[in-house]
Amino acid sequence: MRKTIIAICAISILVLSGCQTFDPYTGEQKTSATAKGAGIGAGVGAVLAYLPNHHKDSKLRKRKILQAAGIGAIAGGGVGYYMDSQEAKLRKILRDSGVSVVREGDNINLIMPGNITFASGGHQLSTDFLQVLDSVVLVLNEYKNTIIVVAGHTDSQGSNSSNQALSERRATTVSNYLMSKQVTNARIESIGFGELHPIDDNSTDAGRSQNRRVELSLLPITE
Repeated sequence: MRKTIIAICAISILVLSGCQTFDPYTGEQKTSATAKGAGIGAGVGAVLAYLPNHHKDSKLRKRKILQAAGIGAIAGGGVGYYMDSQEAKLRKILRDSGVSVVREGDNINLIMPGNITFASGGHQLSTDFLQVLDSVVLVLNEYKNTIIVVAGHTDSQGSNSSNQALSERRATTVSNYLMSKQVTNARIESIGFGELHPIDDNSTDAGRSQNRRVELSLLPITE
């Protein structure tokens, strides 16, 4: 019996270690997106589903962004390295901030929950959140070859229509702050998803605080 328990524990350790990697830049253990499951945020998928309907000519939009930022697109082979470097810097500056940094392919998603962003029903930026955004801005202005999609989310308190409007105000507030810090306007897209994409249980205070959030999706501008 004892041998069986030891064997099960050993297998469990091996399985868990397979789901985690060690980040040499920050010293963090990173759990894979597969291991984390659906709770990692609405993510880039929701954003990518939205953008084609909002911008019919993606190539024209890309050219406008590059012209406004005064940069060139990333060559195909360099995308992974470019986003790896950006991810490493974001993980380093956001460590212990409460912000989750999630990598999805060549895209990066920053999940900023309600305990550091907005009070229930509000869209004013908290002092703590301003400090977080200031750190993010440093990286955004260094890595200019990305589209920044700011997505606002709410908990389920209130009506669908009021939550939709509130999520849009939250996204706009964050977008305006980024632009005030010299992040190029053309790079920023603002979206409100209302209560459509919860990441936690809306029946608890803690869950609603997680759902009352902003997500920043960073998408590389490629050739």
